[in-house]
Amino acid sequence: MTLRLNIVIGSTRPGRVGPVIGNWLKEFAAKNSKFAVELVDLKDFDLPLLDEANHPVLQKYEHEHTKRWAASVASADAFIFLTPEYMSFPPASLVNALQVVTREWAYKPAGIVSYGGISGGLRAAQELRQLVANLNMHALPQTVPVPQFAQFINDESTFVPSEPIEQGAKGLLDELYKWASALQAIRQAA
Repeated sequence: MTLRLNIVIGSTRPGRVGPVIGNWLKEFAAKNSKFAVELVDLKDFDLPLLDEANHPVLQKYEHEHTKRWAASVASADAFIFLTPEYMSFPPASLVNALQVVTREWAYKPAGIVSYGGISGGLRAAQELRQLVANLNMHALPQTVPVPQFAQFINDESTFVPSEPIEQGAKGLLDELYKWASALQAIRQAA
């Protein structure tokens, strides 16, 4: 059985570069991993801020956008969260998306590719790792930061990473696959 990796574009802000980096990451993952890869854009789900009356642990979703999001999350065996850094934190759109559902995340590994200024989004990645771990996911310690991200976007609006970014992404994908394979038995028994 082929394991599925969802790469989640965490920003919904106008003018965002998440889709540019996300397109590269999807192609890179398809070529450099054993996963079936899906690029998931939070903007396509239009998730309001915590608008379900029932606690997400009950999985009694009333709204179609939540049901679609829950199905997307449930369908994956592993995740890469692609996040910018806004005020040393991941965007509210990504935090909200993580909190909208609960059980669908359980026993799945998550990696983070972050981008920003000089820190490459590492402060946002660290905060995101804590939240991911609290959702009963395995947050990988390896992160792939993209510092001064604009330097890697060419005139055709294509992301052209450096060799260290590619090496980091390959290492992240390898670790995600190991963990997704190992956690598969737990997910099936749950």
